[in-house]
Amino acid sequence: MTKPTLRGPERDHLSFSFALHRAVAGHGGDSCFSPYSVASALGLTAQAAQGQTAAELLRLLTGGDPDLAKQADLLRTAATLAEARGRETPVLEVANTLWTADELPVVEDFVGELAAWPHGGVKPAPFATDPEAARRMINAEVAATTHDLIPALLAPGSVQADTPASVVNALYLKTAWLHRFRDAEEADFHSPRGTRRVPTMRQSELLGYAAADGWRLVELPAVGGISAVILLPDDSLARQESSLDEEAFANLLARKASAQVRLALPRFKLDTRARLRDVLRVLGVHTLFDRDAADFGRLTPAKPVWVDDVVHQAVLRLDEQGLEGAAATAVTFRTLSMISAPPVEVTVDRPFLLLVRHSETGVVYFFARVVEP
Repeated sequence: MTKPTLRGPERDHLSFSFALHRAVAGHGGDSCFSPYSVASALGLTAQAAQGQTAAELLRLLTGGDPDLAKQADLLRTAATLAEARGRETPVLEVANTLWTADELPVVEDFVGELAAWPHGGVKPAPFATDPEAARRMINAEVAATTHDLIPALLAPGSVQADTPASVVNALYLKTAWLHRFRDAEEADFHSPRGTRRVPTMRQSELLGYAAADGWRLVELPAVGGISAVILLPDDSLARQESSLDEEAFANLLARKASAQVRLALPRFKLDTRARLRDVLRVLGVHTLFDRDAADFGRLTPAKPVWVDDVVHQAVLRLDEQGLEGAAATAVTFRTLSMISAPPVEVTVDRPFLLLVRHSETGVVYFFARVVEP
């Protein structure tokens, strides 16, 4: 058997994706988030941090590797899609923005480092004089980048006069399947709440397939070098999900081979919001939330500056034509004062996991648990 061959940054990104999934999706119902978006926002935050503040973020994002440039390079590569070659052109839009108050002194080197991230830039916002206007400006850019799938990332009151800055990532992805599904027909889906009829798409194509360790993997290729990887457990997802980590996933990928697959997959759409402050604390990231201990000296000489909250929203839709997804993450700072074999039958008729990935880099754009499609 071929051994998994994940490279350092790709391995670190996949480890981060699974760790965040376990923490975000712990309740057992539907969930969806964008590892790409969260990694981008937290990566920029780590770039601004020093000392223990930076070390905790680096342990989560890179396994402790201080060279954040590797992650920035990985995400930048994943921000460029492969040529469509006569098919409908896929769309991928990314924005990484540091919004700052005019009164906040920003270290010039950090502005230069920000440019290394995909579409990184700095924009002013009137946090001190008109925090609601600042909130509307941030939401407007997120809405534009996500094609209005996320029209209001930041809720009223989330930006205040003592907010000196916010790091915001926004992501939009739309692409078509290489092999279109037939029109969906009603079929049984067995969820924890009982069996019900849901629109189910079908196709029979040569697809990437693997079966090992109680899981079946099907890889659906899409235009632009994107793939959707379905992970269907042999037993219930609730019993088996804890056995799947980045190493088990890499093992399944290493076993993947082309097979004629008759696939039945429910059409679904997810829209989830999460405040990641408590999630990040569970994952060992504490200091950036501590007013007295947080150190963002690489961003600004002003003190004290700490992170008030991390807000994330993700939207993901799969249908017969392809997939469409959007995500946004805001890290909001605070301060005290302003400054050919037989076909394989795969019927996805019970809860499953799905990862939307960039094929070249392995970067995970979306990680979803589908329980009630």
